[in-house]
Amino acid sequence: MTHTLDNLPATIREWARELGFADVGITLPDTGQHADHLKRWLAEGLHGEMGYMADHGDKRYTPQSLVPGTARVISVRMDYLTAPDSPGDVLANPEKAYISRYTLGRDYHKLIRKRLAALAKRIDAAVAGFDYRAFVDSAPVLERALGQQAGLGWQGKNTMLLNRKAGSFFFLGEIFTSAPLPVDTPYDKDHCGRCHACLDLCPTNAFPEPYRLDARRCISYLTIELKGSIPEELRPLMGNRVFGCDDCQLVCPWNRFSKVSEEDDFRPRHQLDNTELATLFLWSEEAFLKRTEGSAIRRTGYEGWLRNLAVGLGNAPSTIPVIEALKCRANHPSALVREHVHWALARHGITPEAAVRQNQDDSGVDSDAN
Repeated sequence: MTHTLDNLPATIREWARELGFADVGITLPDTGQHADHLKRWLAEGLHGEMGYMADHGDKRYTPQSLVPGTARVISVRMDYLTAPDSPGDVLANPEKAYISRYTLGRDYHKLIRKRLAALAKRIDAAVAGFDYRAFVDSAPVLERALGQQAGLGWQGKNTMLLNRKAGSFFFLGEIFTSAPLPVDTPYDKDHCGRCHACLDLCPTNAFPEPYRLDARRCISYLTIELKGSIPEELRPLMGNRVFGCDDCQLVCPWNRFSKVSEEDDFRPRHQLDNTELATLFLWSEEAFLKRTEGSAIRRTGYEGWLRNLAVGLGNAPSTIPVIEALKCRANHPSALVREHVHWALARHGITPEAAVRQNQDDSGVDSDAN
């Protein structure tokens, strides 16, 4: 088949499906009204300590500034749920650790970037003479805005991109190209209607109003982006969520239509979809690094991992495994970890001094368990 710019989009969709992408859309390099929304959000300080959101000038919302010569953006969707599991069962068990579904397997960045590179190579072979650059949540790109402009869905009240046939459990990626391909119709209809379940059921009340997220209260921000101490008033609200949070997606009616992915790399590793808080809390740093190799969980670091788990243990029942795990870390060398462990022990009616003293009595030395 001889390819032209006019007939190429249909073939791009075929190639994308062969590479594991569930949907493709093509748009002008225009983020629409989302640019103004981002500016207001930043001006109000709702991004917290995510300073990178304000960096790079207008590059985040102006694709041509990020990649000069960009004429089109090819936006792709890749679903990541690998089985119809029951995350609600883990959330309902306060001794288990809830980890966001997107990070249970291998880090998606490399997989999707490699597939996008392969897609771009095929396009270049079909119509040579144009430039292509792929992005997967790795540069200042308003992915959801471009996805909406490309017709992949609408941005819902929980700020996620929603698709009527696939919910929101999917990754996005983009190819910026100088090729003037035909464009798809932007997704202008909002199918959230009068539903506000995501707003009402957010554990930390992180949505001051529909379509607006206060990241400073979001559990994903608190457990991943925030590097210091988690505000005390928010800790009890976090429950057993130790890396990310899916609540605003789990309650969304459209996620009844979420698709199951066939990607082996997205399958849960090391039983992270169903493991006790106390077990994970006793991982040594070596074990943490080994078992999170190639995982997005690495982003929080070992210290942040222990901090998050300490909060989860503070919200757990006062069982022997929970108490003993916390006692083992009562004199941890990290001030950040110690602070959260001491808070958790206090929730169970135990003073840090008593926990440290027991460690000394049991081991004969003043040490922290690795």
